[in-house]
Amino acid sequence: MRVLVTGATGFTGGHLARALTTRGYHVSAMVRPSTHSARSRQATDLERNGIAIVDGDLADPRSLPAAVAGIDVVYNIAALYRQAGLPDSVYHQVNATAVGQLIDAAAAAGVRRVVHCSTVGVHGDVEHPPANEDAPLNPGDVYQVSKVEGERIAREAAARTGVEVVIARPSGIYGPGDRRLLKLFRGVARRRFLVLGDGKIFYHLTYIDDLVEGFRLCGEAPAAAGRTYILAGAEVPTLNELMSLIAEDARVPPPSLRLPAWPFWLAGAACEAVCAPFGIEPPLYRRRVDFFTKSRAFDISRARTELGYAPSVTLRDGIHRTLAWYREQGWL
Repeated sequence: MRVLVTGATGFTGGHLARALTTRGYHVSAMVRPSTHSARSRQATDLERNGIAIVDGDLADPRSLPAAVAGIDVVYNIAALYRQAGLPDSVYHQVNATAVGQLIDAAAAAGVRRVVHCSTVGVHGDVEHPPANEDAPLNPGDVYQVSKVEGERIAREAAARTGVEVVIARPSGIYGPGDRRLLKLFRGVARRRFLVLGDGKIFYHLTYIDDLVEGFRLCGEAPAAAGRTYILAGAEVPTLNELMSLIAEDARVPPPSLRLPAWPFWLAGAACEAVCAPFGIEPPLYRRRVDFFTKSRAFDISRARTELGYAPSVTLRDGIHRTLAWYREQGWL
């Protein structure tokens, strides 16, 4: 099978591309020409793993037909995450409009299936955990709003073109190579992590190896066509339980300093209001405070039943592997 992975120079896409290669797939990675020509470390690493590099950019629909030519399954992992100073239109182009353009190009090239990576963030704060795929959509920022729009456009493109589209919604992704959760792991390990609120909210994670297997199943399972799946770990810890496991592996006491969240939320709103017009990265975001106040707990029964998805890495083992990698990098 010939597959194309977008976003392969990133953490999740890179793991997926390498994992599919080891299973015998012929894998191509769509990389922006500017990144490719610069011979980035990520692109070079992909080539060393037997992955072909093809030029393409979700911001440039004219580049997509050549990228999807001869492909059986496309894994659309690329996305614009949260960056300061970018207009909403940029998020919508990459995370929403480009999804339809990619599916249109895939249909014209005879691609059988497109697996589109969304996020559980489309559900926002889960008021009645655990949430399944049919839970209300309640996006809380421009990134999540653009992901909701991307899902809608993907479904419309599937109906229009006949391409099989599968939507995957991962929960928080972690593992060796990840840096988004570095502040949490390092803060706890160094005994410098400040907790806002009581820490009783749920924080559901997905270990990267389990996630890429879930993606593979989305690309292969016949029953997955036209379906949406939440992909997450088997365990649903509270933030307190998660921090305790990190502290235990790091051989330090769990965080004990706790402060109310609301003053920091107000401070974050003020920072955003002052910094946004100048394109400056605010020192504090409201979404950073949301980390401590919004529950994220999800039901993966549909993926288990229809895909045979069976996350195998325990939270304890995943934390151990992640901390070990951070130590190797000298980040702890």
